[in-house]
Amino acid sequence: MAARRKPATRVLDFRSDTVTQPTPEMRKAMAQAEVGDDVYGEDPTILRLQEKAAKLVGMEDSLFVPTGTMGNQVAIWVHSARHGSLVCEDNCHIALYEGGAAALLSNVLLRSHRSEDGTFAPRDVERHFPPAHDAHFAGVKLVAIENTHNYTGGRTWSVAQTKEIRDQAHRHGAKFHIDGARIFNAALAQKTTAAKLCAGADSVMFCLSKGLSAPVGSLLCGSHEFIAKAHAARKTLGGGMRQAGHLAAAGIVALDTMVDRLADDHANARLLAKGLAGIPGISVDLPAVETNMVMADVSATGLTSAQFIEKAKSLGVLCLNRDAGPMVRFVTHRNVTKADATEAVERLRTLVGQGRRRMV
Repeated sequence: MAARRKPATRVLDFRSDTVTQPTPEMRKAMAQAEVGDDVYGEDPTILRLQEKAAKLVGMEDSLFVPTGTMGNQVAIWVHSARHGSLVCEDNCHIALYEGGAAALLSNVLLRSHRSEDGTFAPRDVERHFPPAHDAHFAGVKLVAIENTHNYTGGRTWSVAQTKEIRDQAHRHGAKFHIDGARIFNAALAQKTTAAKLCAGADSVMFCLSKGLSAPVGSLLCGSHEFIAKAHAARKTLGGGMRQAGHLAAAGIVALDTMVDRLADDHANARLLAKGLAGIPGISVDLPAVETNMVMADVSATGLTSAQFIEKAKSLGVLCLNRDAGPMVRFVTHRNVTKADATEAVERLRTLVGQGRRRMV
């Protein structure tokens, strides 16, 4: 008699909220979408998405782009006129995760400030603004913030903090951009709206394909004049899409149905964080868990972050490290439940026990 095969361990994927799958409603909307040529401005579904997106963040207009990186880079391209410098945080997405595109595409020098939580105050970056009309320096054309801040584990900017930096940028004659890839997570954590978090900004980009669960796409929002220029820059950068209303249709469903449910992801992240913190050898800064990300220090387990990730994978728990340091990142999203968070903790408890025994 043949041996009975052991059931495969169900994979719990906490690597990122980018792994989310579109909902059945999104798939139906995509299949039935009315489309046209968007390069000519004739796709009715994209036009509806852009109108809806602009209103949600309190802007006049918006532009559908394939990725958040393209949205950020179009904003830099337009605001800088491809010259000058950009002030940002040292480990923000624009500086760290976009392949040096600001320098490559827009000839922009990054002037950055290192922060523990991804935020900064006017006093922290005042020195980055050079004397006016001095040809020795690349004048600051743009100040950018990331809300939520990915590298520090989904930390948020408040309305007051954002206003301070916005006003500082404008006093110096610079534009102010928000990389709001997860701006709705930030609004939920701050108990406010995305529109209030973005008030007075010259542009904001947010993603549809993370916690909002759409398969593709981001929105770059701003004034009518800015979006007209952004449309031309998008074409130059290869972002002109034709009958992309099939993708935009999923984005409309995402904005209609997925924003409020982000609260579930935040609750599951807190549950996961508390569970991980209760495992000997794993340290979690619980007050720093503001949104849907958990950063766990695994150095006391006797494993490097890379070793921890590989062993977790063997137990069917997927996670990532942000660099070669001791921190491992877990991200909650629609496709991992409360029960999954609890199950992940129990599986990792056995992993850590193995690692600590090796240290003895």
